[in-house]
Amino acid sequence: MSSDNQSFLGEPPTNFILLGVSDRPWLELPLFVVLLVSYILAMLGNITIILVSWLDSQLHSPMYIFLSHLSFLDLCYTMTTVPQMLVNMGSSKKTISYGGCTVQYVIFHWLGCTECIILAAMALDHYMAICEPLRYTVIHHILCQQLVDTTWVSGFGNSLVQVVLTVCLPFCGQQLLNNFFCEVPAMIKLSCADTTMNDATLAMLATFFVLVPLAFILLSYFFIAHVVLRIWSSKGLHKAFGTCSSHLVVVSLFYPPAIYMYLQPPSSYSQKQGKFISLFYSIITPTLNPFIYTLRNKDVKEALRRLLERIWRFCRR
Repeated sequence: MSSDNQSFLGEPPTNFILLGVSDRPWLELPLFVVLLVSYILAMLGNITIILVSWLDSQLHSPMYIFLSHLSFLDLCYTMTTVPQMLVNMGSSKKTISYGGCTVQYVIFHWLGCTECIILAAMALDHYMAICEPLRYTVIHHILCQQLVDTTWVSGFGNSLVQVVLTVCLPFCGQQLLNNFFCEVPAMIKLSCADTTMNDATLAMLATFFVLVPLAFILLSYFFIAHVVLRIWSSKGLHKAFGTCSSHLVVVSLFYPPAIYMYLQPPSSYSQKQGKFISLFYSIITPTLNPFIYTLRNKDVKEALRRLLERIWRFCRR
């Protein structure tokens, strides 16, 4: 029985072929090197942020609890996609099994939705620290942890809805996925069926999980700016700027690609452009995030120095 007939009978393809940059083979080697270096840096940077946040008692505050979860998300991002990309670029056989593809876009979508809300929660934390400092001091860690748990559960709920709709799509023997890894928009584009419901659901949930948190972040910073502009001391201004600047840089790196990928009309979606946008927020952003927070955050730098001193003293025993 042909693969076309199997697909129409509801049997999915055995595997997909991830084209990547197959149309530009001269790009494979330099891209492989960039991905490998970025992967190593992302792993080292995010693991360092997680260890520092949890081992240093001076960073046991809501701000750094959120930061450690953001680093864990970025760590999972890279582990979900980059190893498969490296294997495919180093081989002439650029395939991924149907099951592996499904698991990949389930986890990737879950992590993306969770990160949208985590970034909004971090904006709320900054608002409380600057605009409501007296109330901020009484925020209990349990409340912070409950908020983090809610972000993970809500992200998984969104991913579950998308996955249920995507796995039901027939592909009619089409196995060429013009991407570096499996992602929901690319999978919808590959299907031969009417995807109106999938497109509408994706747009609706993306609006809720992307635009609503972004609007919340912008509103939080509007109130923060209103308060900061009334601070006349240079020390107060510097502290407020130091608290918010790293987060704003991360938000500016994460949200524009997400909006491009998930909120443009289906007719305007280009797999060729989309795959490079996906590459940006699946590896470049997770690689840069820990360095943005380390280089621009005095508390993290001091905690990292204390951790290195402890390691050095332990090694000299």
